[in-house]
Amino acid sequence: MKKIEHLERLTANQYLNLYKATGKNKVNKNFTYYVASRAKDVKDLKMKTRKNSPDGVIIFSLYGDKKDQVVLVRQYRTSIDDYIYEFPAGLVELDEDYKAAGIREMKEETGLTFIPLPVDAMYEKPYFTTIGMTDESCATIYGYSQGEPNVKGLEENEELEVIIADRREVRRILKEENVAIMCAYMLMHFLHSKDGFDFLK
Repeated sequence: MKKIEHLERLTANQYLNLYKATGKNKVNKNFTYYVASRAKDVKDLKMKTRKNSPDGVIIFSLYGDKKDQVVLVRQYRTSIDDYIYEFPAGLVELDEDYKAAGIREMKEETGLTFIPLPVDAMYEKPYFTTIGMTDESCATIYGYSQGEPNVKGLEENEELEVIIADRREVRRILKEENVAIMCAYMLMHFLHSKDGFDFLK
């Protein structure tokens, strides 16, 4: 097993930083690895705290009288210089409960009021997003949204539109559009479930 001997923060940004890890690999040779993290400092990295607290929250929400539509956002992402379909999501603030964060983020991003659904903890616990390059983890919350979509609560650097998609549109999106992988997998479940949340039972 690798032995990390030194950690160094290389950037000082508000939401995301780059860290350099150096040490010895399993055959005792020097290695260097770079990790992107939401951590504010070395002491806050998950490899130091050994705690998997969610950095963010993903919101899987059904919509409509029949609860047969899903709330998505089509958002511009600088990393691909293009638009991508995702679930509404956002960062969990310091000392904020992730369900409260989800309700807040849904309102800010879509204008909708979100009502969380109680589910088994294993479905909501934080899971790692892209472990090869970051220690970021996100919790997922499930529920229903109501109201009229609007983007009045967006920050000036956010560029997105709210998409209310039925199963036909979800199929088109999966076939033709850029889709975040976590969103794509859950949309596949949505396509084949009777009430949208069968997979949670």
